[in-house]
Amino acid sequence: MVNAIWKKISNGNIEPVYLLTGIEQQLIDTTIQRLIKAMPDIDAATVIRFDLEETPIEAVIEEADTLPFLEERKLIIANHATFLKAADKSKEKIVHNVSLLEQWLENPSPTAVVVFVAPYEKLDGRKKITKLFQQKAVVVETSPLTGRDLTTWVQQEAASRGITISGEIAQLLVTMAGDSLLALSSEIAKIAMYMDGDGEVTGQIVEMLVPRQPEMDVFRLTDAYMTGNVPETIKIYHDLLRNGEEPIMLTSLIAGQIRLMIHVSSLVKKGYHQQQIAKTLNVHPYRVKLIMENRRIPSMQRLLRILERLAHIDHQLKSTGGKRERVLEIFFMDPMRGE
Repeated sequence: MVNAIWKKISNGNIEPVYLLTGIEQQLIDTTIQRLIKAMPDIDAATVIRFDLEETPIEAVIEEADTLPFLEERKLIIANHATFLKAADKSKEKIVHNVSLLEQWLENPSPTAVVVFVAPYEKLDGRKKITKLFQQKAVVVETSPLTGRDLTTWVQQEAASRGITISGEIAQLLVTMAGDSLLALSSEIAKIAMYMDGDGEVTGQIVEMLVPRQPEMDVFRLTDAYMTGNVPETIKIYHDLLRNGEEPIMLTSLIAGQIRLMIHVSSLVKKGYHQQQIAKTLNVHPYRVKLIMENRRIPSMQRLLRILERLAHIDHQLKSTGGKRERVLEIFFMDPMRGE
């Protein structure tokens, strides 16, 4: 949905009122930047900004209805639209004339683009003003991106920096850097700088420049252990230790990966598909995809026995004063134990 709105903005199809809602700040910032870029008379210095926690809505409306001086249309950002969420009125510092806003939304100014920002997880859908925004404004819901939407965003972000990236390599980048748009944007900027803003991103470049998330290395570690590949398991384990990971934390992450396998396997048997499982378990769809495509996952009984042994190892690590690294290493060197 957000990609379709961005495309319209890029094509110059700009509406008078926008509502940006949700907790993904990177999408909010990107939408505003796209509006600035699409309005030739506007730059970052000429954007008019209001904080609705400090300023009444009447000031925004007055500014919107005032004819612009040099521009064809002015761009106004009204942040923190608290009147759209269920709030404790006793804590509100400003009283907004919401009735005036309702009237204005019926006939907004043709010489201004007003962007209301409500950076909240949920709005109060019972309120008349919320329903009116849904009818009269272009609503951009900035929920965290997943699946194809996320890889598409990565490709667009790369293109905006002069480089290209395939869907497969975009997915590799997400796998290594995680699904935070802020982190991904930073990594793409680093890759673009390395490539001097030109060319196609390869898997080799991603592997060389992007630090792998500990969770994904733990996935590789767990997978190697499950398949009985002791040398690979020990190699990954030592790499993680050299990167500063602690055995206690690794034990917790491995146990979490085992529990995820158990939950995914259980939901697959109930007929859930990948996106449903990811939403139900509140994890990234790619992690679910990797588990569902892994044909070598042990039986539920073995997974539960491994989980029980990890609990024992966790107790050992927290009660021993010796070389903790060795405790977990012994576990990895005996992958068939517990069968």
